[in-house]
Amino acid sequence: MHFLSSVIEDYIQDHSENEPELLKALSRETHVKVIQPRMITGHFQGRVLSLLSKIIRPTNILEIGTYTGYSALCLAEGLPKDGQLHTIDVNEELSTIQRKYFDQSPFGPQITQHTGDALKIIPTLDLTFDLVFIDAEKKEYPNYFEVALQKTTSGSIILSDNVLWSGKVVEPIKDKDKTTKILLEYNRMLKDDPRIETVLLPIRDGLTLSRVR
Repeated sequence: MHFLSSVIEDYIQDHSENEPELLKALSRETHVKVIQPRMITGHFQGRVLSLLSKIIRPTNILEIGTYTGYSALCLAEGLPKDGQLHTIDVNEELSTIQRKYFDQSPFGPQITQHTGDALKIIPTLDLTFDLVFIDAEKKEYPNYFEVALQKTTSGSIILSDNVLWSGKVVEPIKDKDKTTKILLEYNRMLKDDPRIETVLLPIRDGLTLSRVR
């Protein structure tokens, strides 16, 4: 679902930072070679992630859900020279395209790929993360949040993507639509959780920004 007209969306994109050439190439290859290319972060949201990361200046970033690596590269733009980004995806088949573009960027040595179940991998990471981006299996969002929160500190930022779920969060829910039900619970959980302060931003398919108190 598009929440704004295509004319307004084009205007917003045209008046935001330009998309880097490397990311344009990654987007093209994703659309040609990968199933469900609409899952890619894309130009506008990518520039939002980049700018947020540059403002936060995180030493360590955790990304849950790599896909082809577009969002990881955007988030990495805010890393200092000694910073690290750990990104986790369950799909091993995408690791080659991820690494191809990571290594073409200035951030290749700073990005560590993990393949497997994020809920099992995150507890093994002996790091505290200043910035977390959750964009993987929607039904696991509450669990991802809890396990990631244990690896943050006061002032850390947790971003959750696709929280408007193509507008389904404000539509009648079909009986078999478990994903929307879980996202509704998740959005309410973030709003009510005293450990964080939260704002839901109407960016693309919905991006929630939560700050750890």
